[in-house]
Amino acid sequence: MLSETVDPARPATAATGQEQEARARVAELEARFGDPYDPANPMGQHQLLAADEAGEISAAGEAVLDGLNLNADFVPRALGGRLDRLDTLVRVMRQVFRRDVTLGLGYGATTFMAAVNVWTTGDAGQQRRLAEVLLANRKAAVAYHELAHGNDFVRNEFAATPDGAGGFRLNGSKQVINNAGRADVLTLFSRTSDAPGSRSHSVLMVERELLDQARVEVLPRYSSVGVRGCHLAGLSFTDCPVPGSALVGELGQGVELALRSFQMTRSAVPGMAMGAADTALRTVVRFALGRQLYKRSVMDIPHARETLSAAFLDLLISDSLSLTATRAVHLLPEETSVYASAVKYLVPRMLNDAMHDLSIVLGARFYVREGEFGVFQKHVRDLPVLSLGHAGSAACQATIIPQLPRLARRAWFSGDPAPDTLFRPGDDLPELPFGRLTLASGRDGLSASLVAAVDQLPSGTPVELSVHGAALRFMDELRQLQEDALSLSPQDRTALASPASFALADRYAVLLAAASVIGVWRQARGGEDSFLADPSWAAAALHRLGRRLGMRQPDLPDGCEERVREEVLRRFHDRRSYDLYDSPLAG
Repeated sequence: MLSETVDPARPATAATGQEQEARARVAELEARFGDPYDPANPMGQHQLLAADEAGEISAAGEAVLDGLNLNADFVPRALGGRLDRLDTLVRVMRQVFRRDVTLGLGYGATTFMAAVNVWTTGDAGQQRRLAEVLLANRKAAVAYHELAHGNDFVRNEFAATPDGAGGFRLNGSKQVINNAGRADVLTLFSRTSDAPGSRSHSVLMVERELLDQARVEVLPRYSSVGVRGCHLAGLSFTDCPVPGSALVGELGQGVELALRSFQMTRSAVPGMAMGAADTALRTVVRFALGRQLYKRSVMDIPHARETLSAAFLDLLISDSLSLTATRAVHLLPEETSVYASAVKYLVPRMLNDAMHDLSIVLGARFYVREGEFGVFQKHVRDLPVLSLGHAGSAACQATIIPQLPRLARRAWFSGDPAPDTLFRPGDDLPELPFGRLTLASGRDGLSASLVAAVDQLPSGTPVELSVHGAALRFMDELRQLQEDALSLSPQDRTALASPASFALADRYAVLLAAASVIGVWRQARGGEDSFLADPSWAAAALHRLGRRLGMRQPDLPDGCEERVREEVLRRFHDRRSYDLYDSPLAG
């Protein structure tokens, strides 16, 4: 059953209309998903592990998602769906990823990644038609990459050649497309000119049933270590005609459209995947409490307790960065290029590191593929796929690097801080501004918020002093980053930059995470969530981020780590999520 236990010391948040609707949708999904340990539950671990062993996506699980009309969450409200807030979509999809990354990616996230291109630049007819397809529980797929060229889009060879009559002829292959053989709509990143440069590519939206089937071939399916149930295959086209109405946006706009769409998908998908890491942490806590070792439970071993607390902090850090990036799409759309890349780079790394550390606590049970702990090894195999997707970590760093000198000159110590509502998950947001997303702006309100916070943070208690001291150290780090960014050579501002430039992008992403943690805690102070209002989690999270940067830092104040450990156990026993929302879970 779904746990609705309310702690009287933690009164319910005074939710806005948007927030009430988001909570209701999350609760609806979790209630319908049911007890994860029930062997007869199609959304339970037993059934989902069986589907994974068979190398297939769970048909019963997809039927549950069809019944919940999950695709409506990918369609804007103006077109009959439920999509109005990116952070709400992340929360909804997190519930799916919590159960099964294969379902989250194979049923949902892939369709969202394809659809964003059409919502961003498609004409009214394309948008209406795609909405009709998705609201009928059908799927879309996106084809960006070619194995020979990876993330180097401008070298792609798949061609959509103008036919002289207003249409196009498709020739070539796209590899490793999720749902290549199952999607009803395809968005294809295609070369439409032989000329060099970014204006030589365009995006087409094509419906499978309207294609000449004799000229389209689904290539053999790939086997994969993770997301074994996802249908990863390729498509090959031979002189296949498509009408001119398939063009999304303008001819030659493909690279720009892809990069604008990435600002939404890179911001959102890592936050969705946090659900899998949440389940992994919950699984290891369950093991640690029940397993006896040296006449004590594993939970009594200091190293095990510290590892579980560290994983919880990594989830809170990741969610703080994810929250600010997804809300920035609404509030600071001109700035989201770097935020989205930072999320896509840092969050998967942190989640995978946490999973590795948790596997050590689980010990030999880590290798078991069935039973109550079998889901852990599945999530360990599945999660790394999310760090690749349509942009690997190096591609995200390469997006950040050229912007660092401009940000260093114009933004970090002279720009306006982000609005407080960026850090408040319960506040209403304006509609998604698809048309305002830009490739670079030279502004960074999130980093400016870190600088501003130094003069605004309280310092009355030892733990508050710890947060304030950490903020000062991170501001010093930002100043050093500013000097290093301004000294970059022209060569080191390109995708062919030296390893030192990529290290700058890593440091910058960690600083954005620190700014997000500070912002979330500042806005939670005095609020109704007693844990988020407590500086203990923020101090401990900043301490972990400081270690990630190799900073020398003082020990945490007494009681700080114990407060985090208590929360790990409370959320486990009360069946609450290990993210910023502390949501009730089934089971």
